[in-house]
Amino acid sequence: MRIRIVGAGAMGRGIAQWAATAGHTVELCDVRTEAVTAAVDFVRSMLERAVQKGRMSAEDCTAALERLVPLDDPWAQGPDVELVIEAVREDLGTKAEVFGRLEQALPASAVFATNTSSLSVTRIAAALKDPTRLAGLHFFNPVPLMKIVEIVPGAATRPEIPPTLTALVEGCGHRAVTVADTPGFLVNHAGRGLVTEALALLEEAVADPADIDRIARDVLGLRMGPFELMDLTGLDVTAAVIDSIWEGFRYADRLRPSYLTPNRVAAGLHGRKTGRGWFAYGPEASSPAPEPLVAGDADRPVFVHAAAARDGDAAALTAALTAAGAVIETGPEPSADALVLVPVWGTTVASAVAGHRLPAGRAFGVDPLPPAGRRRVLAVTPAADPAAARDARAVLARAADGAGPYAVSVVRDTAGSVAQRLLASIVSVGASIAERSLAAPADIDLAVTAGLGHPVGPLAWGDRVGAERMLELHRALHRTTGDPRHRPSRWVTERAQLGLALTDPGTSPADCTAAGAASS
Repeated sequence: MRIRIVGAGAMGRGIAQWAATAGHTVELCDVRTEAVTAAVDFVRSMLERAVQKGRMSAEDCTAALERLVPLDDPWAQGPDVELVIEAVREDLGTKAEVFGRLEQALPASAVFATNTSSLSVTRIAAALKDPTRLAGLHFFNPVPLMKIVEIVPGAATRPEIPPTLTALVEGCGHRAVTVADTPGFLVNHAGRGLVTEALALLEEAVADPADIDRIARDVLGLRMGPFELMDLTGLDVTAAVIDSIWEGFRYADRLRPSYLTPNRVAAGLHGRKTGRGWFAYGPEASSPAPEPLVAGDADRPVFVHAAAARDGDAAALTAALTAAGAVIETGPEPSADALVLVPVWGTTVASAVAGHRLPAGRAFGVDPLPPAGRRRVLAVTPAADPAAARDARAVLARAADGAGPYAVSVVRDTAGSVAQRLLASIVSVGASIAERSLAAPADIDLAVTAGLGHPVGPLAWGDRVGAERMLELHRALHRTTGDPRHRPSRWVTERAQLGLALTDPGTSPADCTAAGAASS
């Protein structure tokens, strides 16, 4: 295939390297000829580095560079061009102008694709004489390494174009997901679940950014915590995406932004690129403060309160602590010295204290989610005795498997604790995408794992917990907080009620009418 790429910046040159390496002839152009020269030199250096590292043969490198054709004029006639990929700046007027000029220069058979990450594909196409020839083809940076591409049909896109683009993407070694032309498309939309909930937890002073990140990594198994991720992406970029998706979905509570971000953006606290964000960076930045040492009495007796916990959670915590050698009390009531541990699921320790008349100074919450790493989470109420909390932390640090003690984060009591809140939001946003049929369940999970690096997609993650238990968590969070951001989605509710997996697309009305037509 002969492909013309308009725009020789970071995205354009990455797409050019990807397509030329896969065997396509690539015309690379830009209104600035020096940008084309720099992009070709960059691609050459990347391919030569691949040869040096043994990931590519010298012959394949030479062949790929021969397929990379620099053009001086983006609007040159191109009778053999089959596909145009536009990768210019994110401005609707600029993109419309580019495609308008290309429409005059290239044959009507050429398919147009825009690499927009945030603009409406339909609106870009509307400026063309023939809007049916354009679709979105959204790559992620760096293109050769981020092996996921979003294919976004506009409202008028011809039906044969998305399958053609899917075949191209997969033929070049990347994975393709098809998603509706909606704000944030799929990956950016799905990614709001983690960061918006992390910011909500910070608003409530549940924990500081470092501890929320530790819990995200060590309990949920994420490669980066949400605040690290915002610093890497740039808070200015993240805040703009959060706002645009929230506004695009008509201020949906599930996507609500935080009041914390505007002032930080205005202050230039954007993250790595400015030297300071949620954390400090650079040669003069101080090292992160270490976690406080565990200093309490690990032999203090513990009473795990089963009546205030969900079925099975108390038994699992009791078994783990017993195996670690903790002193576990049994009986109907705790002794006067025992620490009372409550495995909370979508609720608060304070509600358990009030509902079961527990000793407020010695009652603490424990997150029952099985940690992906060596960390447990202890929730304390404003009535907690600090000495008792230190002892509870020491008890939870005990381990039986010889792998060393657990790290224990101490957080403020909140509905569901930190990891549950983050997971509930990730699953909820993924489910809301599925229930609107913006993307297929399998594509949602693929896009999140490949595009965001999560250990598992949101719907598959929900299935690991179980649809019924996820529904229970969402309901408990909604009931306890009164915040509509936690309102259970129809997708999770129906599947829990019907015994279906969250990853199951289920039966649609179209399936039924098609089956009826076939049998008649």
